[in-house]
Amino acid sequence: MKILWLCNIMLPAYAKAHDLPFSVREGWLTGCLERIKNSDGLASEDALELAIAFPGEGDIASSKEVIDGITYYGFTEDLAHPENYDGIVENRFHQILDDFKPDVVHIFGTEFPHSLAMLRAFGNPAKALLGIQGICGVIAKEYMADIPEEVQNTVTFRDRIKNDSLIQQQEKYRARAEHEKEAIRLTGNITGRTRFDKEETAKINPEARYFHLNETMRPGFYGVTRDEAQVEDHSIFLSQGDYPLKGFHFMLQAMPEILEKYPDAHLYVAGNNIIGKGQSKYPYFMRASAYGKYIRSLIRRQRLKKNVTMLGMLSEEDMRDRLLKSSVFVCASVVENSPNSLGEAMLLGTPVVAARVGGIPSMLDDGRDGILFEKADPSSLAKGILQIWDEPVISGLYGENARNHALLTHDPDSNYKRLIEIYREINEA
Repeated sequence: MKILWLCNIMLPAYAKAHDLPFSVREGWLTGCLERIKNSDGLASEDALELAIAFPGEGDIASSKEVIDGITYYGFTEDLAHPENYDGIVENRFHQILDDFKPDVVHIFGTEFPHSLAMLRAFGNPAKALLGIQGICGVIAKEYMADIPEEVQNTVTFRDRIKNDSLIQQQEKYRARAEHEKEAIRLTGNITGRTRFDKEETAKINPEARYFHLNETMRPGFYGVTRDEAQVEDHSIFLSQGDYPLKGFHFMLQAMPEILEKYPDAHLYVAGNNIIGKGQSKYPYFMRASAYGKYIRSLIRRQRLKKNVTMLGMLSEEDMRDRLLKSSVFVCASVVENSPNSLGEAMLLGTPVVAARVGGIPSMLDDGRDGILFEKADPSSLAKGILQIWDEPVISGLYGENARNHALLTHDPDSNYKRLIEIYREINEA
């Protein structure tokens, strides 16, 4: 079978071959790629010839190169403005399709316009497979996450310069949602992982075949044993908090109730530092987003400065180590499909408190693998964290159950075999 992947990023395998910087954001794709490269054990009818199309700049955007038996094609897209559809990329996709002649095109994600462009260029829904990551339409609806209307309407210097106020951000997701709807309508096959994404995509295209396919996490999160002696007491880890959807403000609103019982409680937040200088040479007033200013005001009003640490962007190893040190992982988002950070926390056995939203209940069994709290409810969130700390024996059991659950859900061999089954079924249809 000849399979063409359409990816959102340059994969590390290509970047390393050219000594280029790369993102580890889609580390599970690398794991899958390694299995395909070492697929000699597959039956002959399942043997794969793989090509990967990815966004690049300069000469890369029009390049074709074979590395370790994998064919790589570059294309151009303005990833900084994914709300804008540029049909020119369809011309490049016609070139790639004519050159490689895939049996199946596997598109990862719906959030970028290149997904729609590939489906238009390919024009063969029966052989197109669209992998669902998030649902842009739901994200657009939930984007403001109950922040005050005054904050929603605030426009900072940074927001004006970048044309990126909170209202504009929400509008961009609405535009992306329209492209997403058309992409889902143009595919004949969908992969997803949760009841949430199955129901949401069926609303748009009930005729598409839905294949359940779990994701494999990054390699560094397997085979690691959690050592409770190394855990920092009463430490909370939030993997992202740079826009309202992720619920950083709910976590801050929950802190006073938590600190009343555990004064040493400390919150660590990964991702872009939206409240401080970080690595930038510009003063904060020039870089501050409306949401960043709101978060900063919550920290100031509730006197939380000594209880919050912004970690910045974390490598795979740093993310793993922070999860291992944390006494609880929190997912406070108002909508998620299947957050990889939650899967990684579960794999490590870190106790989890997560919002009962989207696909999260498909990943974690409430009261067995961890605690689900009610969406956008800081008091419910605080009570979940306090329960974890008040009942260490039970929270340890939660962590163990979560790890066992995640080892099944994110088993690399099972997920790879399932992927091949899906490719074969689509190819033979």
